[in-house]
Amino acid sequence: MAILELDDVHKHFGGLPAVDGVTLEVDDGEILAIVGPNGAGKSTLLKTIIGLIEPTSGSIAFEDVDITRMATHRVRQRGVAMVLQTPRVFPSLTVRENVVVGAMFGKKSERLSESDAYVEADVMLDFVDLRDKGQFGIEQLNLHEQRYVDLARALAGRPRLLLLDEVMAGLNPTETNLSISMVRAARDRLGVTIIWVEHVMKAVMSLAERVAVLDFGRLLADGDPESVMRDPAVIEAYLGGDAPTDA
Repeated sequence: MAILELDDVHKHFGGLPAVDGVTLEVDDGEILAIVGPNGAGKSTLLKTIIGLIEPTSGSIAFEDVDITRMATHRVRQRGVAMVLQTPRVFPSLTVRENVVVGAMFGKKSERLSESDAYVEADVMLDFVDLRDKGQFGIEQLNLHEQRYVDLARALAGRPRLLLLDEVMAGLNPTETNLSISMVRAARDRLGVTIIWVEHVMKAVMSLAERVAVLDFGRLLADGDPESVMRDPAVIEAYLGGDAPTDA
């Protein structure tokens, strides 16, 4: 059953198409990776879903509700969360307090009390293995730890759909493997559907159940990772002639 439906979505900047007629369905409970060369429109597409960018035309429906031009905070409250490559954190708050914000204001229904929000924050800090740094200031964490705080805050609102935008960029192999495990656990343990823009092909091939490829804003291919990454059109447009196996 589709949890998200994109119908002929376009986004133009100054007349140039960043997203060019994307039609795509995402099933409840799946992990979908969106890949493509730089400038293919991947991040722009995610931002149209969450409401950070208004599409030029087309429609976006989440759980059969039209969210095409819905304000970002309302999309978030309906159950869609996003984590960006550059963490969006509150520098004046502690790690724990940053996550509390997501627990208290990340959804419209069942708003938690402050005390319950702190409990939920601790649960999510355990999930990302940062419970022991809950009282730290954000500036005391490195970049990938700040991304985990952003992830914990997103999950603290108990979203149904999580959008991840290149959250594994710049990680070393150990950090990448830990991040892969967290994303998989978000789906398996928390029941969150994942749409994930990524350049780290090792992560894509080991985690994604389905891959959609964008090129010049258009949907070039859509299917299981092995088949898509061996599609001649994908190899030509994105991979420079070499299909990945375990890279």
